[in-house]
Amino acid sequence: MKNIEVESRAFLSDDEYARILNFMETNAEHVKNDEQETVYFSGEKDVRIQKNGSCAKIILKDGKIHEDYREEIEVKFRKEDFDNMVAIVCASGSEIEIKWFRKRKEFLWKGTKVCIDRTKGYGDIIEIEILCGEEVVSDARKKVAEIMKELKIAQTPKYVFEERFNYYKKSWRRLVGD
Repeated sequence: MKNIEVESRAFLSDDEYARILNFMETNAEHVKNDEQETVYFSGEKDVRIQKNGSCAKIILKDGKIHEDYREEIEVKFRKEDFDNMVAIVCASGSEIEIKWFRKRKEFLWKGTKVCIDRTKGYGDIIEIEILCGEEVVSDARKKVAEIMKELKIAQTPKYVFEERFNYYKKSWRRLVGD
């Protein structure tokens, strides 16, 4: 079963964003452009509900946020039911912790999913991702690192993501105007 998400990510400067986007548009398979709203909930587990251009989904990610790999389970549902799903999770005792508003450009390149994101109030990010089984996590980790190197992008250290995430978590309502 392919339910381990292996990824490498980095914050991008404006110049890096433009360079990587141009490279992907020229050399990779364009999968889609998407606008996403994602709601993170309080609690012991990383539970999210996301709505995008085609559907909505509830997501459970096991492990610590910003790790190189984590188990991920998704269940899709109609995007028209997004608000009701958020209400159900809130009624079960969880609170809305964060909302993200992201414009994503997704590509397929060298067997990896490459996402170039503009996240309102948070920044521009590249994510290189492989979804795989537990038996090949080590190989997948090497491959995403090689892709980052080939793109001449240094993975942003986890502590930087933690700092930015914690700042956003405290300030997201002001940052996104909610």
